[in-house]
Amino acid sequence: MNPPKKVIELARIVDAGGGRAMLVGGCVRDELMGAEPKDWDVEIYGIAPPKLREILNHFGEVNVVGEAFTVYKIGQDLDVALPRRERKVGRGHKGFVIEGDQSMPFEEAARRRDFTINAIMQDALTGEIIDCYGGQEDIKNKLLRVVSTETFAEDSLRVLRAAQFAARFEFEIEAGTQALCRTIDLTDLPRERIWGELEKLLLKARKPSIGLRYFYDLNIAGQLFPELSALVGVPQEKEWHPEGNVDVHTLMVVDEARKLIDELEFAKQVTVMLGALCHDFGKPATTRFFDGRWRSHAHDEAGVEPTLSFLDTLGVFTLDGYDVRNQIVQLVRYHLTPGMFYKSKPGDGAFRRLAAKVEPDLLYRVAKADSLGRNPEWLPKAQWFKAEAQEWFIEKVRELDIERKAPPPILMGRHLIELGLNPSPEFKRIIDAVYEKQLDGQITNLTEAIDEARKMIG
Repeated sequence: MNPPKKVIELARIVDAGGGRAMLVGGCVRDELMGAEPKDWDVEIYGIAPPKLREILNHFGEVNVVGEAFTVYKIGQDLDVALPRRERKVGRGHKGFVIEGDQSMPFEEAARRRDFTINAIMQDALTGEIIDCYGGQEDIKNKLLRVVSTETFAEDSLRVLRAAQFAARFEFEIEAGTQALCRTIDLTDLPRERIWGELEKLLLKARKPSIGLRYFYDLNIAGQLFPELSALVGVPQEKEWHPEGNVDVHTLMVVDEARKLIDELEFAKQVTVMLGALCHDFGKPATTRFFDGRWRSHAHDEAGVEPTLSFLDTLGVFTLDGYDVRNQIVQLVRYHLTPGMFYKSKPGDGAFRRLAAKVEPDLLYRVAKADSLGRNPEWLPKAQWFKAEAQEWFIEKVRELDIERKAPPPILMGRHLIELGLNPSPEFKRIIDAVYEKQLDGQITNLTEAIDEARKMIG
C-alpha cells in the first residue's frame, strides 16, 4: 500500500512518541481487493488525546468533527481518530455513548466494525496486517459477514450497507448475516441515510440488481419501500422472463440502465437510475388477465403516484439545481412513448411537445433499458426487443436538436408590446398559439412568428 505522504509522516511521529498508526476500514479493504483507495482512515494507538492534537497541529488546518467523539479531518481525504467503543443508549443513529481509548486492544477496536472485510487493520509504517475476524478470507471467498452479532444490530443502517456492499463488490451475504438482518427494525432510519446507501448501490455497482434482490431477501423493501414489495408476484404482460414477474424485470432494467449513464452528470445519473427503478410501479394496480394474456393497460400513468411516494421516502427532490423529482415522474409517465412513436410515426411536433415535458435523452435511456431488460440472453426470436424503437427515437430527437429540451418560443411578450398590444391575458393565448405552430414546424423564424401574431390580433 502507498498511503499519502502525510499519512506516513503522521505514522512516523506517532511511532517516535511510542504509539502506532493503523490504517483501518475501507482503505485497507479496497487495497486488498485491488482498488485504489480514495480516502484514508487512521486510528492512533498509544497516544493520549492532548498529545495527538498537538501532533496533528503540525499538519496545518485540522477540522474537528463530532460532538461525542472527536474525529480530526486533515484535508479532504484523511480522517484521524482514537480507537473507540460504542454503547447503544437510544433509538436512531445518534443514540450512542462513545468513548475513545488509546490503549484499547486491536481485537476490541475492530469488533465495533460492521463486516469482517471492514475490520482489517494495517500498520501504516510496516504494512503489517492485523485481521482479527477473518476478513481476508471473506474477501477471497467474496462473502459479506458480520463481525459481531451482539453489536451489529445497534445501527440499523448496516442492513442497507449489507445490500449496498453486496452489489458494489458482487459478494454474497453469509446466511447467518442475512438471518440477523431480517430481524432488525429499520424504521428509525432518517431518509437521508436511506438515500445515501441506495445512491451508492445504484451508481457504484455494475449490477445494482444484486443489492436490490437483497432489498427483498433482507426485508428492506418490506419495511421501507412498499412500492418495491408490490412488484413481487405481479405477472408480466408476456412470458419474457424466467420467473415472469415484474420485480424480476425491474431488476434487469436497472442493470441495463446502469450501462447507459457513465457519461452523464451526477444528477442525471440519479434521474435515469431511479426512473428505471420506478418505471413499472403502476403495474400492481393495473395488471389484469383477459383475452388470454396478462395486460397492464395505462400502467405508465398509474405509476406516477407510487413513484412520488417512493421519492418522498428518499427525500429526492433537486440535485445540483436539476429538478430530479419531476424528471423521474415524467420518465415513468412517458417511458412507453418511444415505442409508441416507433409504431405510429408521428410528426415532428409530437417530438417537440414531448421534449417540453421530459428530457428526451434521458427518456431514451430509460426506454432502452426497459426494452433490453425484457430480452434475456436465453430468449430466442426477440428482434423487437433489441431497442430498435429507442434507437429510431433518439436518432429523430437528435435530428430535431431536442435531446435536452424543447425549442424555446420564438415569440415573446416584448414582441407583442412592439406591435402595440398592452399586457393582458391575451398575451398568453397569442404566445401559446404561435408556439404551437412553431412546434409543428409551421413557424421557423421571428418574422413568421410576428406575422402570425398580427393575424391573431386582427
